[in-house]
Amino acid sequence: MTSRNNHFVAPIEETPLLATDALKSDQAPLSLWADAWRKLRRRPLFIISTLLILALIVIAIFPGLLSTVPPNDDCQLANSEAGPTAGHPFGFTFQGCDIYSRVVHGTQASLSVGVLSVLCVLVIGVTLGAVAGYYGGWVDAVLARLGDIFFALPLVLGALVITQLPVFRENKSVWTVVAVIALLAWPQMARITRGAVLEVRNADFVTAARALGVSKVGALVRHVLPNALAPIIVLATLNLGIFIVAEATLSFIGIGLPPSIMSWGNDIAGAQSSIRTKPEIMLYPAAALSITVLSFIMLGDAVRDALDPKSRQR
Repeated sequence: MTSRNNHFVAPIEETPLLATDALKSDQAPLSLWADAWRKLRRRPLFIISTLLILALIVIAIFPGLLSTVPPNDDCQLANSEAGPTAGHPFGFTFQGCDIYSRVVHGTQASLSVGVLSVLCVLVIGVTLGAVAGYYGGWVDAVLARLGDIFFALPLVLGALVITQLPVFRENKSVWTVVAVIALLAWPQMARITRGAVLEVRNADFVTAARALGVSKVGALVRHVLPNALAPIIVLATLNLGIFIVAEATLSFIGIGLPPSIMSWGNDIAGAQSSIRTKPEIMLYPAAALSITVLSFIMLGDAVRDALDPKSRQR
């Protein structure tokens, strides 16, 4: 009998050589920020939110471009709660002031509080969080317990207590509201910074820098912090919208900006007496506040997705 060996050979698929040859082996890989920008500029969410925020910034800096009517100088009780007329598309408040003009000019105070609060929180939170995460030990323990004390205070309750101090009660302004928000909001930024620094401080490039004679402070500033900025930027972007809402909340309950300063929170508070008869008086500043906060939240979500390490691996 003759045995016959059957050999089975799997089909060989051709390798797409043209696609392989098209790759540039000498091209440097994209950095975190270059890759993030490549993703962001292709996302409609980022483009729409950025355009809205740029428009709000222009309105805050140059309110006269959209409104030539003085917001307070032209208030007449004869126009109390009157409807829209020529040159006054939103109508008038209970005091006879132009709602459209107040909404436009109120953009400046609301955005100023949000931006300045974020800057103050960044300075305090990033500094304390970076020091706690990099040095560790008793420094980390002390700063962590200090952050827990402020983190346990609710914003409204803490603001009610702080604003009763003479220095805050007698000098209500944009800066006092910024100080109150920054004093109560820095622990979250410190925690995020501490966690990001803990992930980077033992990296090889930090160890190499220390071996080459770089001091601890130099290594922290030049090597650790630049590589821990991604979560900090995301949180700062989201906090912009949160702090604008915080200012409106504090102004609504009477402990924020004084009535002499136009802001959306003051306009919403002033419209309480007309909520049953003329709800649109409250609708316009509330809509401006909602659009602004939504823009910053959308921007924060887009930046978070672009800087997420898991999305970079996919």
